[in-house]
Amino acid sequence: MSERSDEYVVIGAGSAGSAIARRLVDAGHSVHVVEAGPVDVDPDVHSPQGWPALLMSPNDWAVMTTPQQHLGGRVLYWPRGRVLGGSSSLNGMIYMRGDRSDYDTWEASGAVGWSWDEVLPYFRRSEDHVDGADAFHGEGGPLRVERIPDELRHPVAAAFVDAAVEAGIERTDDFNRERLDGAGFNHTTTRDGRRASAWQAFVAPILGSPLLTVTTDALVSRVLVEDGRAVGVEYVVDGVTHVARATAEVVVSAGAIGSPAILLRSGIGPAAHLGDLGITVVADVPGVGENLHDHLLVSVLYSSKEPVAAPRWNLLESQLYARSSVCEGPAPDLQPLCIHVPYPTDGGAAPEQGYTLAAGIVRPHSRGTIRLASADPTVAPLVDPNVFADERDVEAMVDAIELVRRVGAQDAFAELRDAEFAPGPDVTSRDDLRAFARATVGTYHHQVGTCRMGGDDLAVVDPELRVRGVAGLRVADASVMPMVPSANTNAPSIMIGEKASDLLLAAAGAGADAEARLASATA
Repeated sequence: MSERSDEYVVIGAGSAGSAIARRLVDAGHSVHVVEAGPVDVDPDVHSPQGWPALLMSPNDWAVMTTPQQHLGGRVLYWPRGRVLGGSSSLNGMIYMRGDRSDYDTWEASGAVGWSWDEVLPYFRRSEDHVDGADAFHGEGGPLRVERIPDELRHPVAAAFVDAAVEAGIERTDDFNRERLDGAGFNHTTTRDGRRASAWQAFVAPILGSPLLTVTTDALVSRVLVEDGRAVGVEYVVDGVTHVARATAEVVVSAGAIGSPAILLRSGIGPAAHLGDLGITVVADVPGVGENLHDHLLVSVLYSSKEPVAAPRWNLLESQLYARSSVCEGPAPDLQPLCIHVPYPTDGGAAPEQGYTLAAGIVRPHSRGTIRLASADPTVAPLVDPNVFADERDVEAMVDAIELVRRVGAQDAFAELRDAEFAPGPDVTSRDDLRAFARATVGTYHHQVGTCRMGGDDLAVVDPELRVRGVAGLRVADASVMPMVPSANTNAPSIMIGEKASDLLLAAAGAGADAEARLASATA
Protein backbone atom coordinates (compact mmCIF):
# COMPACT_ATOMS: atom_id res chain seq x y z
CA MET A 1 0.00 0.00 0.00
CA SER A 2 1.33 3.42 -1.00
CA GLU A 3 0.49 6.65 0.79
CA ARG A 4 0.97 10.33 -0.01
CA SER A 5 -0.12 13.50 1.68
CA ASP A 6 -1.46 16.80 0.34
CA GLU A 7 -3.43 19.63 1.83
CA TYR A 8 -6.61 18.74 -0.04
CA VAL A 9 -7.95 15.56 -1.59
CA VAL A 10 -10.72 16.05 -4.16
CA ILE A 11 -12.70 12.94 -5.09
CA GLY A 12 -13.94 13.34 -8.65
CA ALA A 13 -12.71 15.37 -11.61
CA GLY A 14 -16.10 16.48 -12.88
CA SER A 15 -17.77 19.86 -13.14
CA ALA A 16 -17.45 20.91 -9.49
CA GLY A 17 -14.25 19.02 -8.68
CA SER A 18 -12.38 20.57 -11.60
CA ALA A 19 -13.30 24.09 -10.50
CA ILE A 20 -12.29 23.37 -6.91
CA ALA A 21 -8.93 21.90 -7.89
CA ARG A 22 -8.07 24.88 -10.09
CA ARG A 23 -8.94 27.53 -7.51
CA LEU A 24 -7.10 25.76 -4.68
CA VAL A 25 -3.94 25.34 -6.77
CA ASP A 26 -4.17 28.96 -7.92
CA ALA A 27 -4.26 29.96 -4.24
CA GLY A 28 -1.04 28.04 -3.57
CA HIS A 29 -2.39 24.85 -2.01
CA SER A 30 -1.44 21.28 -2.85
CA VAL A 31 -4.28 19.19 -4.25
CA HIS A 32 -4.64 15.49 -5.05
CA VAL A 33 -7.50 14.75 -7.48
CA VAL A 34 -8.65 11.13 -7.40
CA GLU A 35 -10.76 10.16 -10.42
CA ALA A 36 -12.41 6.79 -11.07
CA GLY A 37 -12.23 7.08 -14.84
CA PRO A 38 -9.44 7.36 -17.42
CA VAL A 39 -7.70 10.33 -18.99
CA ASP A 40 -9.91 12.12 -21.54
CA VAL A 41 -8.11 10.88 -24.66
CA ASP A 42 -11.16 9.55 -26.54
CA PRO A 43 -11.66 11.81 -29.61
CA ASP A 44 -15.42 11.67 -29.12
CA VAL A 45 -15.01 13.49 -25.79
CA HIS A 46 -13.65 16.52 -27.60
CA SER A 47 -15.96 16.55 -30.62
CA PRO A 48 -19.24 18.43 -30.09
CA GLN A 49 -20.89 15.81 -32.30
CA GLY A 50 -19.32 12.88 -30.46
CA TRP A 51 -21.45 12.54 -27.34
CA PRO A 52 -23.82 9.80 -28.65
CA ALA A 53 -20.82 7.53 -29.24
CA LEU A 54 -19.76 7.97 -25.61
CA LEU A 55 -22.94 6.44 -24.24
CA MET A 56 -22.25 2.93 -22.91
CA SER A 57 -18.55 3.45 -23.64
CA PRO A 58 -15.66 2.96 -21.15
CA ASN A 59 -16.10 6.67 -20.30
CA ASP A 60 -19.65 6.06 -19.03
CA TRP A 61 -20.72 4.65 -15.66
CA ALA A 62 -23.82 3.42 -17.52
CA VAL A 63 -25.99 3.55 -14.43
CA MET A 64 -29.10 1.36 -14.48
CA THR A 65 -31.94 2.17 -12.11
CA THR A 66 -33.95 -0.33 -10.14
CA PRO A 67 -37.22 -1.43 -11.81
CA GLN A 68 -39.53 1.57 -11.62
CA GLN A 69 -42.81 0.95 -9.85
CA HIS A 70 -44.74 3.63 -11.73
CA LEU A 71 -43.31 2.71 -15.15
CA GLY A 72 -44.48 -0.88 -15.27
CA GLY A 73 -41.16 -2.18 -13.94
CA ARG A 74 -38.99 -0.49 -16.56
CA VAL A 75 -35.27 -0.07 -15.81
CA LEU A 76 -33.85 3.28 -16.94
CA TYR A 77 -30.36 3.86 -18.30
CA TRP A 78 -28.53 6.93 -16.97
CA PRO A 79 -25.32 7.98 -18.73
CA ARG A 80 -22.82 9.41 -16.23
CA GLY A 81 -19.28 10.52 -16.98
CA ARG A 82 -16.48 8.24 -15.81
CA VAL A 83 -13.52 10.18 -17.18
CA LEU A 84 -11.60 13.38 -16.48
CA GLY A 85 -14.26 16.05 -16.75
CA GLY A 86 -16.97 13.71 -15.46
CA SER A 87 -20.33 14.26 -17.09
CA SER A 88 -19.08 17.56 -18.56
CA SER A 89 -17.12 15.29 -20.92
CA LEU A 90 -20.27 13.39 -21.98
CA ASN A 91 -23.02 15.99 -21.89
CA GLY A 92 -24.62 18.00 -24.68
CA MET A 93 -22.58 21.12 -23.85
CA ILE A 94 -25.63 23.30 -23.19
CA TYR A 95 -24.79 26.26 -20.96
CA MET A 96 -27.82 27.06 -18.84
CA ARG A 97 -28.21 28.33 -15.28
CA GLY A 98 -31.90 28.29 -14.43
CA ASP A 99 -34.21 30.89 -12.99
CA ARG A 100 -33.55 33.40 -10.20
CA SER A 101 -36.31 31.73 -8.20
CA ASP A 102 -34.47 28.39 -8.23
CA TYR A 103 -31.68 29.72 -6.05
CA ASP A 104 -33.89 31.96 -3.94
CA THR A 105 -35.87 28.81 -3.14
CA TRP A 106 -32.65 27.06 -2.12
CA GLU A 107 -31.97 29.81 0.38
CA ALA A 108 -35.54 29.80 1.65
CA SER A 109 -35.24 26.04 2.24
CA GLY A 110 -32.21 26.53 4.50
CA ALA A 111 -29.28 26.90 2.08
CA VAL A 112 -28.36 30.31 3.45
CA GLY A 113 -25.93 32.17 1.19
CA TRP A 114 -27.10 30.48 -2.01
CA SER A 115 -29.66 33.01 -3.27
CA TRP A 116 -29.55 34.17 -6.88
CA ASP A 117 -27.81 37.43 -6.03
CA GLU A 118 -25.16 35.49 -4.12
CA VAL A 119 -24.48 32.80 -6.73
CA LEU A 120 -24.58 34.98 -9.86
CA PRO A 121 -21.05 36.31 -9.24
CA TYR A 122 -19.75 32.74 -9.25
CA PHE A 123 -21.44 31.97 -12.55
CA ARG A 124 -19.84 35.09 -13.97
CA ARG A 125 -16.43 34.35 -12.45
CA SER A 126 -16.17 30.97 -14.15
CA GLU A 127 -17.25 32.27 -17.54
CA ASP A 128 -15.48 33.51 -20.64
CA HIS A 129 -18.52 34.41 -22.71
CA VAL A 130 -18.15 35.17 -26.38
CA ASP A 131 -20.23 38.35 -25.93
CA GLY A 132 -17.95 39.70 -23.20
CA ALA A 133 -18.82 40.83 -19.70
CA ASP A 134 -22.06 42.46 -18.57
CA ALA A 135 -24.46 42.19 -15.64
CA PHE A 136 -25.22 38.53 -16.43
CA HIS A 137 -22.11 37.19 -18.16
CA GLY A 138 -18.42 37.05 -17.38
CA GLU A 139 -15.26 37.39 -19.43
CA GLY A 140 -11.82 35.95 -18.88
CA GLY A 141 -12.87 32.99 -16.73
CA PRO A 142 -11.70 29.45 -17.48
CA LEU A 143 -14.96 28.23 -19.04
CA ARG A 144 -15.53 29.30 -22.63
CA VAL A 145 -19.19 29.86 -23.54
CA GLU A 146 -20.05 30.38 -27.21
CA ARG A 147 -23.04 31.05 -29.39
CA ILE A 148 -23.66 28.68 -32.28
CA PRO A 149 -22.48 30.58 -35.36
CA ASP A 150 -25.36 31.53 -37.64
CA GLU A 151 -23.80 29.78 -40.61
CA LEU A 152 -23.47 26.52 -38.63
CA ARG A 153 -27.01 26.39 -37.22
CA HIS A 154 -28.68 23.16 -38.19
CA PRO A 155 -31.82 23.50 -40.35
CA VAL A 156 -33.84 21.31 -37.98
CA ALA A 157 -32.82 23.44 -34.99
CA ALA A 158 -33.72 26.61 -36.89
CA ALA A 159 -37.07 25.14 -37.92
CA PHE A 160 -37.80 24.32 -34.27
CA VAL A 161 -37.34 27.94 -33.18
CA ASP A 162 -39.43 29.23 -36.08
CA ALA A 163 -42.14 26.65 -35.41
CA ALA A 164 -42.25 27.54 -31.72
CA VAL A 165 -42.79 31.18 -32.64
CA GLU A 166 -45.56 30.10 -35.03
CA ALA A 167 -47.11 28.21 -32.11
CA GLY A 168 -47.23 31.39 -30.04
CA ILE A 169 -43.99 31.21 -28.07
CA GLU A 170 -41.80 34.29 -28.06
CA ARG A 171 -38.23 34.18 -29.36
CA THR A 172 -35.33 34.68 -26.96
CA ASP A 173 -31.68 35.42 -27.64
CA ASP A 174 -30.27 34.29 -24.29
CA PHE A 175 -31.79 31.94 -21.70
CA ASN A 176 -29.32 33.18 -19.07
CA ARG A 177 -30.76 36.60 -18.37
CA GLU A 178 -33.87 37.94 -16.62
CA ARG A 179 -36.25 35.13 -17.57
CA LEU A 180 -36.25 31.68 -19.11
CA ASP A 181 -39.46 31.85 -21.14
CA GLY A 182 -39.18 31.61 -24.91
CA ALA A 183 -37.62 29.64 -27.74
CA GLY A 184 -34.09 30.09 -28.98
CA PHE A 185 -30.63 28.74 -29.67
CA ASN A 186 -28.45 27.44 -26.88
CA HIS A 187 -25.14 28.83 -25.76
CA THR A 188 -22.57 26.05 -25.51
CA THR A 189 -19.50 25.13 -23.50
CA THR A 190 -17.26 24.93 -26.54
CA ARG A 191 -14.07 26.61 -27.65
CA ASP A 192 -13.16 26.91 -31.32
CA GLY A 193 -15.36 23.98 -32.33
CA ARG A 194 -14.27 21.64 -29.52
CA ARG A 195 -15.93 20.65 -26.25
CA ALA A 196 -14.86 22.78 -23.30
CA SER A 197 -15.29 20.27 -20.49
CA ALA A 198 -14.75 21.45 -16.93
CA TRP A 199 -11.49 19.52 -16.82
CA GLN A 200 -10.16 21.01 -20.04
CA ALA A 201 -11.32 24.49 -19.02
CA PHE A 202 -10.11 24.57 -15.43
CA VAL A 203 -7.41 21.97 -14.87
CA ALA A 204 -5.71 21.11 -18.16
CA PRO A 205 -3.98 24.54 -18.26
CA ILE A 206 -2.28 23.86 -14.88
CA LEU A 207 -1.38 20.19 -15.26
CA GLY A 208 2.29 21.07 -14.98
CA SER A 209 1.91 22.58 -11.52
CA PRO A 210 3.93 20.85 -8.79
CA LEU A 211 1.00 21.52 -6.45
CA LEU A 212 -1.33 19.25 -8.44
CA THR A 213 -1.44 15.45 -8.36
CA VAL A 214 -3.95 13.58 -10.51
CA THR A 215 -4.66 9.88 -10.11
CA THR A 216 -6.96 8.29 -12.70
CA ASP A 217 -8.61 4.86 -12.89
CA ALA A 218 -8.82 5.02 -9.10
CA LEU A 219 -11.95 3.65 -7.43
CA VAL A 220 -12.52 5.25 -4.03
CA SER A 221 -13.44 2.73 -1.35
CA ARG A 222 -14.09 5.14 1.49
CA VAL A 223 -13.18 8.32 3.26
CA LEU A 224 -10.88 7.70 6.22
CA VAL A 225 -12.15 9.23 9.45
CA GLU A 226 -10.08 9.39 12.63
CA ASP A 227 -11.37 10.87 15.88
CA GLY A 228 -14.33 12.39 14.07
CA ARG A 229 -12.27 14.07 11.34
CA ALA A 230 -11.75 13.12 7.69
CA VAL A 231 -8.01 12.60 7.20
CA GLY A 232 -7.82 11.00 3.77
CA VAL A 233 -9.20 8.66 1.16
CA GLU A 234 -8.70 4.97 0.49
CA TYR A 235 -8.74 4.03 -3.20
CA VAL A 236 -7.85 1.11 -5.43
CA VAL A 237 -5.85 1.13 -8.68
CA ASP A 238 -5.31 -2.15 -10.55
CA GLY A 239 -6.30 -4.12 -7.48
CA VAL A 240 -3.83 -2.35 -5.19
CA THR A 241 -5.09 -0.22 -2.28
CA HIS A 242 -3.61 3.24 -1.78
CA VAL A 243 -4.21 6.08 0.67
CA ALA A 244 -4.34 9.79 -0.15
CA ARG A 245 -3.94 11.83 3.05
CA ALA A 246 -5.37 15.33 3.47
CA THR A 247 -3.86 17.70 6.00
CA ALA A 248 -6.61 20.29 5.44
CA GLU A 249 -9.86 18.82 4.06
CA VAL A 250 -11.37 16.09 1.92
CA VAL A 251 -13.88 17.16 -0.73
CA VAL A 252 -16.28 14.63 -2.25
CA SER A 253 -17.29 15.68 -5.78
CA ALA A 254 -18.36 12.36 -7.24
CA GLY A 255 -21.85 13.41 -8.35
CA ALA A 256 -25.41 12.71 -7.28
CA ILE A 257 -24.85 8.94 -7.40
CA GLY A 258 -21.18 8.60 -6.51
CA SER A 259 -21.05 11.03 -3.59
CA PRO A 260 -23.76 9.44 -1.42
CA ALA A 261 -22.37 5.97 -2.23
CA ILE A 262 -18.91 7.01 -1.01
CA LEU A 263 -20.35 8.53 2.17
CA LEU A 264 -22.35 5.38 2.85
CA ARG A 265 -19.30 3.14 2.36
CA SER A 266 -17.45 5.43 4.77
CA GLY A 267 -20.03 4.86 7.50
CA ILE A 268 -21.78 8.18 7.00
CA GLY A 269 -25.51 7.79 6.44
CA PRO A 270 -28.67 6.21 7.87
CA ALA A 271 -27.52 4.01 10.75
CA ALA A 272 -30.05 1.26 10.06
CA HIS A 273 -29.02 0.91 6.41
CA LEU A 274 -25.33 0.87 7.32
CA GLY A 275 -25.98 -1.74 9.98
CA ASP A 276 -27.77 -3.99 7.48
CA LEU A 277 -24.59 -3.98 5.37
CA GLY A 278 -22.22 -4.49 8.27
CA ILE A 279 -20.68 -1.03 7.88
CA THR A 280 -19.53 0.62 11.10
CA VAL A 281 -21.46 3.81 11.71
CA VAL A 282 -19.17 6.84 11.78
CA ALA A 283 -21.98 9.42 11.66
CA ASP A 284 -25.72 8.75 11.63
CA VAL A 285 -26.82 11.10 8.84
CA PRO A 286 -30.28 9.91 7.73
CA GLY A 287 -30.49 12.18 4.67
CA VAL A 288 -27.62 10.57 2.76
CA GLY A 289 -29.07 9.09 -0.42
CA GLU A 290 -32.50 10.69 0.01
CA ASN A 291 -34.07 13.36 -2.24
CA LEU A 292 -32.91 11.85 -5.55
CA HIS A 293 -34.59 13.53 -8.50
CA ASP A 294 -33.94 14.24 -12.16
CA HIS A 295 -35.26 16.16 -15.12
CA LEU A 296 -37.21 13.85 -17.43
CA LEU A 297 -37.55 13.55 -21.22
CA VAL A 298 -39.99 11.84 -23.57
CA SER A 299 -39.06 11.76 -27.26
CA VAL A 300 -41.58 12.65 -29.94
CA LEU A 301 -39.95 11.26 -33.09
CA TYR A 302 -40.45 12.39 -36.67
CA SER A 303 -39.35 10.80 -39.89
CA SER A 304 -38.02 13.24 -42.46
CA LYS A 305 -38.66 13.53 -46.19
CA GLU A 306 -34.95 13.55 -46.97
CA PRO A 307 -31.85 12.58 -44.98
CA VAL A 308 -31.21 15.19 -42.30
CA ALA A 309 -28.12 17.32 -42.83
CA ALA A 310 -24.96 16.20 -41.06
CA PRO A 311 -24.39 17.79 -37.64
CA ARG A 312 -22.01 20.70 -37.38
CA TRP A 313 -22.32 21.62 -33.68
CA ASN A 314 -23.63 19.80 -30.60
CA LEU A 315 -26.84 18.13 -31.94
CA LEU A 316 -28.79 20.02 -29.23
CA GLU A 317 -28.89 23.50 -30.65
CA SER A 318 -32.33 24.86 -29.74
CA GLN A 319 -35.00 24.52 -27.10
CA LEU A 320 -37.86 26.37 -25.43
CA TYR A 321 -39.36 27.06 -22.04
CA ALA A 322 -43.07 27.05 -21.27
CA ARG A 323 -45.52 26.34 -18.46
CA SER A 324 -47.67 23.27 -17.90
CA SER A 325 -51.19 23.21 -16.52
CA VAL A 326 -49.79 22.18 -13.11
CA CYS A 327 -46.94 24.70 -13.02
CA GLU A 328 -46.37 26.25 -9.62
CA GLY A 329 -44.21 29.28 -8.91
CA PRO A 330 -42.77 32.07 -11.04
CA ALA A 331 -40.66 30.06 -13.50
CA PRO A 332 -41.59 27.67 -16.33
CA ASP A 333 -41.59 23.94 -15.69
CA LEU A 334 -41.29 22.64 -19.28
CA GLN A 335 -38.05 22.63 -21.28
CA PRO A 336 -38.62 20.86 -24.62
CA LEU A 337 -35.45 20.24 -26.58
CA CYS A 338 -34.76 19.83 -30.29
CA ILE A 339 -32.37 17.00 -31.19
CA HIS A 340 -31.66 16.80 -34.90
CA VAL A 341 -31.10 13.05 -34.86
CA PRO A 342 -33.59 10.32 -33.90
CA TYR A 343 -33.16 9.85 -30.13
CA PRO A 344 -35.70 7.47 -28.56
CA THR A 345 -35.60 8.01 -24.80
CA ASP A 346 -36.60 4.38 -24.21
CA GLY A 347 -33.84 3.05 -26.46
CA GLY A 348 -36.48 1.60 -28.76
CA ALA A 349 -37.40 1.95 -32.40
CA ALA A 350 -36.57 5.08 -34.37
CA PRO A 351 -36.98 6.23 -37.96
CA GLU A 352 -34.08 5.59 -40.31
CA GLN A 353 -33.90 9.29 -41.03
CA GLY A 354 -35.51 11.97 -38.92
CA TYR A 355 -35.29 14.15 -35.82
CA THR A 356 -36.55 14.42 -32.25
CA LEU A 357 -38.62 16.98 -30.40
CA ALA A 358 -38.07 15.91 -26.80
CA ALA A 359 -40.72 16.85 -24.26
CA GLY A 360 -38.94 17.81 -21.04
CA ILE A 361 -40.06 18.62 -17.50
CA VAL A 362 -37.71 20.51 -15.20
CA ARG A 363 -39.57 20.94 -11.91
CA PRO A 364 -40.25 17.33 -10.88
CA HIS A 365 -42.06 16.51 -7.64
CA SER A 366 -41.16 12.81 -7.40
CA ARG A 367 -38.27 11.86 -5.12
CA GLY A 368 -36.24 8.68 -4.87
CA THR A 369 -33.20 7.21 -3.13
CA ILE A 370 -29.66 5.91 -3.47
CA ARG A 371 -28.82 2.88 -1.34
CA LEU A 372 -25.92 0.45 -1.29
CA ALA A 373 -26.37 -3.09 -2.51
CA SER A 374 -23.07 -4.01 -0.89
CA ALA A 375 -20.18 -2.45 0.99
CA ASP A 376 -18.01 -3.55 -1.94
CA PRO A 377 -17.20 -0.42 -4.05
CA THR A 378 -17.19 -2.49 -7.24
CA VAL A 379 -20.90 -3.29 -6.77
CA ALA A 380 -23.17 -0.64 -8.24
CA PRO A 381 -25.50 1.12 -5.79
CA LEU A 382 -29.27 0.74 -5.90
CA VAL A 383 -30.60 3.76 -7.76
CA ASP A 384 -34.35 4.31 -7.41
CA PRO A 385 -35.52 7.70 -8.72
CA ASN A 386 -39.18 6.71 -8.19
CA VAL A 387 -40.09 8.31 -11.52
CA PHE A 388 -43.69 9.50 -11.90
CA ALA A 389 -44.55 8.67 -8.28
CA ASP A 390 -46.17 12.11 -8.17
CA GLU A 391 -49.01 12.44 -10.67
CA ARG A 392 -48.18 16.10 -11.22
CA ASP A 393 -45.07 14.98 -13.08
CA VAL A 394 -47.17 12.80 -15.39
CA GLU A 395 -49.58 15.65 -16.14
CA ALA A 396 -46.73 18.09 -16.79
CA MET A 397 -45.10 15.59 -19.15
CA VAL A 398 -48.33 15.06 -21.08
CA ASP A 399 -48.63 18.84 -21.43
CA ALA A 400 -45.05 18.90 -22.72
CA ILE A 401 -45.79 16.16 -25.27
CA GLU A 402 -48.85 18.03 -26.50
CA LEU A 403 -46.78 21.20 -26.78
CA VAL A 404 -43.99 19.65 -28.86
CA ARG A 405 -46.53 17.95 -31.12
CA ARG A 406 -48.11 21.35 -31.72
CA VAL A 407 -44.69 22.81 -32.50
CA GLY A 408 -43.82 19.84 -34.72
CA ALA A 409 -46.99 20.34 -36.78
CA GLN A 410 -46.21 23.97 -37.70
CA ASP A 411 -45.44 25.14 -41.24
CA ALA A 412 -41.78 25.75 -40.35
CA PHE A 413 -41.29 21.98 -40.42
CA ALA A 414 -43.24 21.43 -43.66
CA GLU A 415 -40.16 20.94 -45.83
CA LEU A 416 -38.57 18.55 -43.32
CA ARG A 417 -41.46 16.59 -41.84
CA ASP A 418 -42.58 13.30 -43.30
CA ALA A 419 -44.69 11.84 -40.47
CA GLU A 420 -44.84 11.54 -36.71
CA PHE A 421 -43.10 8.25 -35.95
CA ALA A 422 -43.80 8.17 -32.21
CA PRO A 423 -46.13 8.30 -30.42
CA GLY A 424 -47.86 8.27 -33.82
CA PRO A 425 -51.13 9.69 -35.14
CA ASP A 426 -53.30 7.06 -33.41
CA VAL A 427 -52.17 8.24 -29.96
CA THR A 428 -54.45 11.18 -29.28
CA SER A 429 -56.14 11.12 -25.86
CA ARG A 430 -54.46 12.20 -22.63
CA ASP A 431 -54.83 8.66 -21.32
CA ASP A 432 -52.96 7.42 -24.40
CA LEU A 433 -50.25 10.01 -23.82
CA ARG A 434 -49.97 9.12 -20.15
CA ALA A 435 -49.36 5.52 -21.16
CA PHE A 436 -46.85 6.60 -23.82
CA ALA A 437 -44.99 8.74 -21.27
CA ARG A 438 -44.74 5.87 -18.78
CA ALA A 439 -43.57 3.50 -21.52
CA THR A 440 -40.86 5.75 -22.94
CA VAL A 441 -39.76 8.36 -20.36
CA GLY A 442 -36.02 8.70 -19.90
CA THR A 443 -33.49 10.99 -18.31
CA TYR A 444 -32.49 14.57 -19.13
CA HIS A 445 -29.14 13.62 -17.49
CA HIS A 446 -29.63 16.01 -14.54
CA GLN A 447 -29.69 13.92 -11.36
CA VAL A 448 -29.34 15.89 -8.11
CA GLY A 449 -30.15 16.16 -4.44
CA THR A 450 -28.78 13.08 -2.64
CA CYS A 451 -26.51 14.99 -0.23
CA ARG A 452 -28.86 17.93 0.19
CA MET A 453 -27.68 21.08 1.90
CA GLY A 454 -29.76 22.86 4.49
CA GLY A 455 -30.29 23.23 8.22
CA ASP A 456 -32.85 20.53 9.03
CA ASP A 457 -32.38 16.96 10.25
CA LEU A 458 -32.41 15.47 6.74
CA ALA A 459 -29.77 17.85 5.40
CA VAL A 460 -26.48 16.09 4.71
CA VAL A 461 -24.31 19.20 4.47
CA ASP A 462 -24.71 22.66 5.95
CA PRO A 463 -24.71 25.79 3.73
CA GLU A 464 -20.90 25.74 3.82
CA LEU A 465 -21.05 22.20 2.38
CA ARG A 466 -19.64 20.60 5.55
CA VAL A 467 -20.87 17.06 6.19
CA ARG A 468 -22.86 16.72 9.40
CA GLY A 469 -20.99 14.91 12.16
CA VAL A 470 -17.59 14.73 10.43
CA ALA A 471 -15.00 17.51 10.54
CA GLY A 472 -12.77 18.25 7.56
CA LEU A 473 -15.20 16.76 5.04
CA ARG A 474 -17.32 18.55 2.45
CA VAL A 475 -19.47 17.55 -0.49
CA ALA A 476 -19.53 19.85 -3.51
CA ASP A 477 -21.43 18.78 -6.62
CA ALA A 478 -25.01 18.39 -7.87
CA SER A 479 -25.82 16.11 -4.95
CA VAL A 480 -25.99 19.11 -2.59
CA MET A 481 -28.73 20.86 -4.55
CA PRO A 482 -31.91 20.98 -2.45
CA MET A 483 -34.00 21.15 -5.64
CA VAL A 484 -32.88 20.78 -9.23
CA PRO A 485 -32.64 24.12 -11.06
CA SER A 486 -35.01 24.55 -13.98
CA ALA A 487 -32.11 24.17 -16.41
CA ASN A 488 -29.25 21.92 -17.44
CA THR A 489 -27.08 21.24 -14.40
CA ASN A 490 -23.51 21.55 -15.70
CA ALA A 491 -23.19 25.32 -15.17
CA PRO A 492 -24.83 25.17 -11.71
CA SER A 493 -22.44 22.36 -10.71
CA ILE A 494 -19.46 24.45 -11.79
CA MET A 495 -20.89 27.35 -9.79
CA ILE A 496 -21.04 25.08 -6.73
CA GLY A 497 -17.39 24.23 -7.26
CA GLU A 498 -16.48 27.89 -7.54
CA LYS A 499 -18.27 28.79 -4.31
CA ALA A 500 -16.93 25.69 -2.55
CA SER A 501 -13.38 26.78 -3.32
CA ASP A 502 -13.97 30.09 -1.58
CA LEU A 503 -15.52 28.33 1.42
CA LEU A 504 -12.44 26.11 1.63
CA LEU A 505 -10.07 29.03 1.30
CA ALA A 506 -11.97 31.00 3.92
CA ALA A 507 -11.68 28.07 6.32
CA ALA A 508 -7.94 27.94 5.60
CA GLY A 509 -7.60 31.57 6.63
CA ALA A 510 -7.69 33.05 3.14
CA GLY A 511 -11.13 34.60 3.45
CA ALA A 512 -9.99 38.13 2.70
CA ASP A 513 -8.01 36.97 -0.31
CA ALA A 514 -10.97 34.99 -1.59
CA GLU A 515 -13.29 37.97 -1.28
CA ALA A 516 -10.78 40.19 -3.07
CA ARG A 517 -10.44 37.69 -5.93
CA LEU A 518 -14.19 37.43 -6.28
CA ALA A 519 -14.62 41.19 -6.28
CA SER A 520 -11.86 41.58 -8.87
CA ALA A 521 -13.20 38.81 -11.12
CA THR A 522 -16.73 40.15 -11.11
CA ALA A 523 -16.00 43.86 -11.31
